Amino acid sequence: MAGSRHLDLGCGKFPRNPYGRAELHGVDLRALSPEPGVEIRHANLVVEPIPYPDSHFASVSAFDFIEHVPRLFPDGKGGTRLPFIELMNEIWRVLEPGGLLYAVTPAWPHAQAFADPTHVNIIGEETLDYFTGDNPLGRMYGFTGTFERLRQDWVHAQEAANPDPQSTDNAIRPRQYAGVKLLAQRYRHWSRRMRGKDEEPLMDRHWLRWELRALRR
Repeated sequence: MAGSRHLDLGCGKFPRNPYGRAELHGVDLRALSPEPGVEIRHANLVVEPIPYPDSHFASVSAFDFIEHVPRLFPDGKGGTRLPFIELMNEIWRVLEPGGLLYAVTPAWPHAQAFADPTHVNIIGEETLDYFTGDNPLGRMYGFTGTFERLRQDWVHAQEAANPDPQSTDNAIRPRQYAGVKLLAQRYRHWSRRMRGKDEEPLMDRHWLRWELRALRR
């Protein structure tokens, strides 16, 4: 059943499973030998489709992957293709109705988006406008899917391995206060708001996290 399967894109040897599905699958550019109980298929998603059938997965993840997929690429016939648009179509295709995409990507305007020379797809806060909503802007470029935006927020990669902020998968988790410490924390936050200051950051959050739901209409 699709409801028991998860796919991790650009997975490396150890695919991630943020929703804890019973079956774990991955796709990687390299031919890899996975751990027992995990299937990894080899594909170059810049030029190839995701090698699974339609509506096959309950969820798909992309950790530090989307930034490596170019927006434009030669089609070998003197023209160009749009691999990022094609990838989003493919993700939507392999997700079951209501399936989830969970992506964590270094994003503009932060240096992490540009520093790695293999980062060729710079994501920003407005990028989701091309893939979500009743009339996504990506339609003009051939995007045929439909995603509902569940959340987009700025995170540190080490606090976003799992959508549950308290999951032990996350190396960084919010502190849990009680009693006097909880009152002190609330007073500190109230004081900063009264002075027009932002909440105290846990640390630099330079990755955009997407959680999207695939819709069939």
